[in-house]
Amino acid sequence: MQTKYSRPARSGGRRPFSGGGAPRSGGGASRRFSSGGRSSGGSRYPSRGGGGGGGRRKTPTFDPSKFINTNPQSETEEVYEAKNRFSTFGLNDRFARAIVANGLEIPSPIQDQVIPLILDGHDVIGLAETGTGKTAAFLVPLIEKTLRDYSRQTLILAPTRELAIQIEAELRKLTSKERIYSTVCVGGTSMHPQVRALRRKNHFVIGTPGRVLDLIERGYLKTESFSAVVLDEADRMLDMGFITDIREILKSIPKERDTLFFSATITDDAKKLVNDFMKDPKTVSVKKKDVINSIKQDVVTHGHHNKFETLTNLLKQPEFARVIIFGAMKHSVEKLANELTAAGIKSDSIHGNKSHPQRQRALTSFKSGRVQVLVATDVAARGIHVDNVTHVINYDLPNTFEDYVHRIGRTGRGSKRGIALTFVTG
Repeated sequence: MQTKYSRPARSGGRRPFSGGGAPRSGGGASRRFSSGGRSSGGSRYPSRGGGGGGGRRKTPTFDPSKFINTNPQSETEEVYEAKNRFSTFGLNDRFARAIVANGLEIPSPIQDQVIPLILDGHDVIGLAETGTGKTAAFLVPLIEKTLRDYSRQTLILAPTRELAIQIEAELRKLTSKERIYSTVCVGGTSMHPQVRALRRKNHFVIGTPGRVLDLIERGYLKTESFSAVVLDEADRMLDMGFITDIREILKSIPKERDTLFFSATITDDAKKLVNDFMKDPKTVSVKKKDVINSIKQDVVTHGHHNKFETLTNLLKQPEFARVIIFGAMKHSVEKLANELTAAGIKSDSIHGNKSHPQRQRALTSFKSGRVQVLVATDVAARGIHVDNVTHVINYDLPNTFEDYVHRIGRTGRGSKRGIALTFVTG
């Protein structure tokens, strides 16, 4: 790349279910670092926003200059040799062919190690970053077990509505030839269609903890038939304050079940969940020593009055083909997207003040290439899985190293390489 970057050395009662409005269920609550009002996603917790900062923001302590890596070395990485193929897991023949037709032939490390354990009925703790194929790692064996026994039901919990929808999309691709039924239960949209969908037998229910708990407590979602539960990106759900909801949900599901826990990290809260709700779990870790070693990282210095100009100069360069920009708060993200569009750079935004359909339209526009730039709050850090993102730009600093990792992980996914730039005042 020719560009040169300069750099420095549960409170409140539950309202009744009425009309078409969304109840207060968590479709994507904000991180604990942000404050502000309730989003259109309908958080059940007044102290949480809709997924990306609405009020005052805690001053970040993260120092991006410590993570400059302008020449990542990928050739020294040890190449993983899978012990299995999707054709040798002992799967249903038609299902195995469907997997291969979807471009999956050689399992990723997490898939190779986790799928046999789940098929054997073990509780599993899978430690892996996004972009490692972990969704298929739990979907494939759970689909196979459902094909063997159509009475099985699985509940999958995810931190954001975007991730829940993407999990179901992958489920549908893998089961296009099978009579497998599923529904997504997330906040930020009317509960009525979800209630109607739950009247039929669903083999998979995928949702965010707040909305799922609402449906359970209102009697629309019966949990006594669930034989498996998946906590996907569990660390993110706990960080968003869903610990109480998750505990209530797990308590309502029969103890004789498969419990699968996927996370990038194991926090103290996560350890307590594991101890309280899992039976002799098998742990599989495919975390790399340096989870961001394959992403070129640098800082971009700017003056106090030319930050936006610095950004637009970068985005007008042809190599910035598909870019995610992270901002601190909802209103600033919306403003930045509008200003970029006015400057001739096709942009859209995703944040907690946008309705569910608006967020989906923005994602679709970005994935299809109709817009070059997606400006987002941290609600998107783990909920967006878009191929071939060339750059991630931290226009506003993340609060923590973990937030930084999740943000820049939107590029350089799988075997791809990516570039992450962080704006700092020069």
